Amino acid sequence: MAASAAFIDVAQVEVLRGPQGTLFGQGSTGGTINVVSIEPSTESLSGNLNAGIGNYNYMEGSGAVNVPLSSTLAVRGAFQYTKHDGYAYATKVPGVEKYDLDDQDETGWRLGAKWQPASNFSVVLNTVQFNSETNGPAQKNILDPETDPRVLTQDYPGRSKVKTQLYTGVVKWETPFATIKSITGYQKLHSEQAWDSDGLDTETFFQNTYNPISFTGVAYDHVPLWESDTKSWSQELNLTSNGSGPFNWVLGGVYLHSKNSQYINEYRGSTGDILSPALPTSTTWNDPAIENLTYAELSSIKRDLYAFFAQGTYDLTSQLKLTAGVRYNHDKATGMFDSMSGGTSSQTSGAYLQPSSTGGRKGDAWTGKVALDYQITPSNMVYASWTRGFKPGGINSSASAGNSYSILPTYKQETVDSFEIGTKNRFLGDTLQINGSAFLYNYRNMQFLEEDPILYGEGISNAPKARVYGLELEGSYIPTEGLRFDASMSYLEGEFTSHYLALDPTNAANAQNAAGYPDYLFWTNFAAAVAARDAAREDIKGNRIPKLPRWQGNVAATWNGQVGPGELTARAQLIYRGKYQYRLFNEGDVDITPSYTQVNLMLKYEPQDTNTNVTLRVVNLFDKNGVNSRFSDPYGSAQVMETFIPPRQVILSVGYKF
Repeated sequence: MAASAAFIDVAQVEVLRGPQGTLFGQGSTGGTINVVSIEPSTESLSGNLNAGIGNYNYMEGSGAVNVPLSSTLAVRGAFQYTKHDGYAYATKVPGVEKYDLDDQDETGWRLGAKWQPASNFSVVLNTVQFNSETNGPAQKNILDPETDPRVLTQDYPGRSKVKTQLYTGVVKWETPFATIKSITGYQKLHSEQAWDSDGLDTETFFQNTYNPISFTGVAYDHVPLWESDTKSWSQELNLTSNGSGPFNWVLGGVYLHSKNSQYINEYRGSTGDILSPALPTSTTWNDPAIENLTYAELSSIKRDLYAFFAQGTYDLTSQLKLTAGVRYNHDKATGMFDSMSGGTSSQTSGAYLQPSSTGGRKGDAWTGKVALDYQITPSNMVYASWTRGFKPGGINSSASAGNSYSILPTYKQETVDSFEIGTKNRFLGDTLQINGSAFLYNYRNMQFLEEDPILYGEGISNAPKARVYGLELEGSYIPTEGLRFDASMSYLEGEFTSHYLALDPTNAANAQNAAGYPDYLFWTNFAAAVAARDAAREDIKGNRIPKLPRWQGNVAATWNGQVGPGELTARAQLIYRGKYQYRLFNEGDVDITPSYTQVNLMLKYEPQDTNTNVTLRVVNLFDKNGVNSRFSDPYGSAQVMETFIPPRQVILSVGYKF
């Protein structure tokens, strides 16, 4: 949801596939989505306004206005609002017949100013404010006896609250030598989440003793609060060449400081108030209320990162280009952590949670890119590239505090080397476009969330090696004026290629139960319970990498032309998302997220000389209950949950531009 803040008043969206380790740095191992907003303009007063309604009491609204204040100064404001009732509901929440889930209530706005006292110098300031407050997603337990995927047998009222504040400043100076740009950013993100961690009502959960994550005598597992606060500040300075010769380049440096704080409460038991609220962080160590807590955590991690990068493109000939780039990354992390489990605080005075230092971690990484582009003809080109991306390592707070058995206090950075060949082509007078690529990703120290033999000791681990390879094909065809066909498809394979003994929460719980230490009895014979859980490890070599559909693609047809006193645009789209393994353990049908197919329609009519439009959108025409994702909650009772794509939505909207 916080990502929605970036999509207010958008000029264009750039999707860059594959590692982008040179220009974008950490975290861009799979690709980057670069969202470019519309800047204020001194040219004219302009704007737009849109409003829509639909089923599920759907309401949407958006608008923007650009106001020139002088020949050198302009401001632009925009807003966005979306609200609808839940696509699903829970049936067992006390006092509520139908508790909405998968609802939406989001408001965001952007305000910007641009000052351009000279043609080669400008300053742009922006702020984005975004708020979302809902009942949370519908996460349906696969053991739910209710067969309707939109009806959940849950008894805890989930909620989700997200607030994002973003402030940016861009100073741009164009010189004969280069364009110099300074980009400053500050962001605050506050999130409060609460959910039914067992995904069932107390009676159903208690009776499901055949559940692979069963806990004898346990009737509920609820998380009343997972609160996160993130503050970050960044500064980038870059130079881009302005010359018209065969060599173009960009170089720069960036610094980032961030702090992420978390506070977690979890209740699990057979008796007591299933709606028990989260405790304040100021709760004292001897307060009787903490006896009901199964787990609580108060932690924070600070990160400091700086990087320097350079990339250039040289025209070796009129047809052949060489691009090369390099980036040096340095990051440092430090943490504070305290937790409690089993209703007992380790403190003897003051608050029941008092974080102490977890130590720190430093890391360095070199990333880069080398690519060759060959323009065979003005309409046909081929390319080959190598790129390296990385994710920084970090701190496992629980392990650093001594609360784990095998999870290490720190985890390693993940790196990926990408090799790609491809071609881009236009045929038949540029009416037919076909692009294709083949790629290979070699991962080292792939990061994943792993169970620990000690309860609540989960953390990030590294799978030594993994490989992903595949093909992508996309094309478009315009057989006649006003008619266009678009299609894309991808084929992906991926597996872990080295030995690693990972611990599956399901197998760990089965081993713990078989040893005679279910749930709270774990602590009665700690050594034996840990040994039983640890013995349940299995080798993941040869297993398929999770969340990697073998096949996916889409096909669309668009027609536009004059109809009466205006222009009509009609579009039909078919989307296919193949099945995939949702966990690295590949445990039979349980770990398989099934495939789905979705059909969307759109009609848009724009009467001439009115600056208005009327649009009808139908999403998921055949009302398919496609499984969007399947996952296990590793911090609670590890139940297997599913979320679904939205049901059929019919939305009618009206827009006006001036």
